[in-house]
Amino acid sequence: MSLKCRGIWFPRYVDHVSVWEIPAHVPIMDQILSRLDMDERFRCMRVPAARPVPGLEEDVRRGLLVRPRSLPPKYFYDERGSALFDRICDTPEYYPTRTEDALLAACAGQVIARARPDHIIELGSGASRKTGHLLTALDRAGLDGCQYWPFDVCEPMLRQAAARLMAAHAGLRVNALVGDYLGGLSGMPRPGGRRLFVFLGSTVGNFEPAEAVGFLRELAALMDSGDSLLLGADRVKSPAVLEAAYNDAEGVTAAFNLNLLEVLNRELDSDFMPDAFMHRALYNAVDQRIEMYLISRVRQMVHLSRLGEHLELDAGESILTEISRKFTPETLEAMLGEAGLESVARFEPENGYFSLVHARLSRRSRVRPL
Repeated sequence: MSLKCRGIWFPRYVDHVSVWEIPAHVPIMDQILSRLDMDERFRCMRVPAARPVPGLEEDVRRGLLVRPRSLPPKYFYDERGSALFDRICDTPEYYPTRTEDALLAACAGQVIARARPDHIIELGSGASRKTGHLLTALDRAGLDGCQYWPFDVCEPMLRQAAARLMAAHAGLRVNALVGDYLGGLSGMPRPGGRRLFVFLGSTVGNFEPAEAVGFLRELAALMDSGDSLLLGADRVKSPAVLEAAYNDAEGVTAAFNLNLLEVLNRELDSDFMPDAFMHRALYNAVDQRIEMYLISRVRQMVHLSRLGEHLELDAGESILTEISRKFTPETLEAMLGEAGLESVARFEPENGYFSLVHARLSRRSRVRPL
């Protein structure tokens, strides 16, 4: 995630900019952003980490230089990687983004009617693309005082998302939170009133099972009885559908995966040759997850000059770059239950490809408040 802010990719969405009366000769987003700090509806604050978050060098030493080799997926998202992921979302095979977006558009009114939030707090908000459905539902419900709290590692992206949403929703207050939620949640502000926490994109599937429960338990410890959580989760389905989503015919996902080597070359002064690797994504039916790998085509040695290390790879040796766990209704409920949460509503399309779960603290919850 930390690399998103180096050469940040800005999404293509700028809505209703006419209300800002932007001069035609000045770049639109520059004008919006220049006025953002003068708008009393916007605040930006940093969330201190409660625990250390490993950086690239540490992750390489702990994951890439030992067998079995792995790297966390947060390093995918430099400027090129972010643009490639945008293209992945538009491929015919990659259903999760458009499925979740359509599902949220359909159920946002019901979620808002049940939650009636004074605050919407979104973890890993990124460009806040899908959040607009919830904000539109707030407008329609007449809940004008609700404030939006996007939490993301990249301040420029938070600012751009805030400017777009504030232009589209008159009266919306945005309190941008800059930080890495992997560093813990105890430093987050705790505004009074009913809070709807939002965690979309099936990002929970990128955690190992124990990590997912631990994260959700930490989130539950922030919640009071009137609060709730909206969680997006990809579902178990045909392996052919799942594997196609991560092996698109155009090769965009392959380019996205291989771009990780370019990140390592740039950041660590290493000499990976992307042509000496191939992309592979497969469904692990036992663990119910997609596993994405870079496979060494040949026996090779790679030098990581900044670390003073080298990496010897055998032909066919793999580097795990991402996991994406898939869920059944039963495994979703079990995960929530272990974290001290329970669902009050579950939304899914007719094909059952994706779930949005609206959850609250379990009445039997023993989670200790943070």
